[in-house]
Amino acid sequence: MSFLAPRGSLMLDVVVLAMTLVLPVLFWSIWQVRCRQNYSLHKRTQLLLATVLLTTVLAFEVDMRFFTDWEAEAAGSPYYWNAIWTALTIHLGFAIPTLVLWIAMVIRALRGFERPPEPGAHSASHKRWGRIAVIGMTGTGITGWIFYWMAFVATRS
Repeated sequence: MSFLAPRGSLMLDVVVLAMTLVLPVLFWSIWQVRCRQNYSLHKRTQLLLATVLLTTVLAFEVDMRFFTDWEAEAAGSPYYWNAIWTALTIHLGFAIPTLVLWIAMVIRALRGFERPPEPGAHSASHKRWGRIAVIGMTGTGITGWIFYWMAFVATRS
């Protein structure tokens, strides 16, 4: 029931679209805090992104575990089996640590920053881990799009 790919599911499409929206919003939010010192907007945006991502990931996992046989859908790909599993493994190598890091960062930021948010003792740590999280989120998006294309869009000639 995919609307973006010849094979796949609606939830796969939703995740691809979500990451297509999340990454630009993530970079915009960082610009807001770095260039405009708009800490409150950055906080609200990050909480919104965290909520959207967590909801999307949970819905995606439920779909993959109980409703969609993604391997059967991917079997029509010219990259089926080894290349797809390699792409998925690389993707999960970004996605799982990034999810854990993102949750930890949100919790630590909520505890470590004043209300309203402003630079403080927690800022240096938040900035360091934030950079790592952005690399992870970017890697998650890129590797997810590659996996999606290989498994669900690519067709045999």
